Amino acid sequence: MKKFKVVLQLYSVRDFMEKNIEGTLKAVADMGYEYVEFAGYFGLTAEDMRALLDKYGLKACSVHQSYEPVLEDPEYWIPYLKTLGIDFFAMPWMAAERHKGNDAFEDTVKDFIAVGKLFKDNGIQYLYHNHDFEFEIVEGKYKLDWLYESVPAEYLQTQVDTCWVKYAGVDPAAYIRKYKGRSPVVHLKDFTCDVLNAGAMYELIGAETKKPSREENNFVFQPLGMGLQDFKSILEASEYAGADYVVVEQDRSIGRTSLEAVEISRKYLKDTFEI
Repeated sequence: MKKFKVVLQLYSVRDFMEKNIEGTLKAVADMGYEYVEFAGYFGLTAEDMRALLDKYGLKACSVHQSYEPVLEDPEYWIPYLKTLGIDFFAMPWMAAERHKGNDAFEDTVKDFIAVGKLFKDNGIQYLYHNHDFEFEIVEGKYKLDWLYESVPAEYLQTQVDTCWVKYAGVDPAAYIRKYKGRSPVVHLKDFTCDVLNAGAMYELIGAETKKPSREENNFVFQPLGMGLQDFKSILEASEYAGADYVVVEQDRSIGRTSLEAVEISRKYLKDTFEI
């Protein structure tokens, strides 16, 4: 199997990052992670954060961040991202009313093309990170497919979150394969639940949830290898699609600390797939 570059989404250990940035980055590096993906910068300048990454042999692969501030102030944000060494900028979430089937979708497409071109001109690739609601069908297609079909691939590529694809009742491996050549970064995320495709499970980002609730559906984020996912097929599909990076992400850890959870995930990838 391909020797993917393994990335940790630092949102997974945000509770530790908020208390001790340097200590957390050291712990992450000691686990064997060589790359990180940001979701916030914890109050540090780009120069100070880059110094910590360099100190512990870490590289910033990507970031989860809304694009609007970048369009409003590119003179600040482009140098910030380039100082960190960011190659991929992922839109982490977008409200349902901005997707296909709503009047705002045309403006979304215009914005995505504008920011995608800005990033491309500066050596950064724009990505979109999905949840499960983008797999609602509008005019015969998933909302997510409408987005990728409406924005040229040079300006927008995929960051498939395999947890939410699976939870939506779609085969993650098949969906990754669908976007061969447009899937540079894949999110690996595991979970357990009673029923798939049972309504939103991500109140962490403030989305309105449906029944059953997380508790009623026994939905729990899990370290890799401890849930429902078939990571062998996901990684094979990622290789087929041309991905270079796989990102470990766990939105919430129950029964163990977040650092313990991501260490289990890193060990699973090493022991099971030798990556």
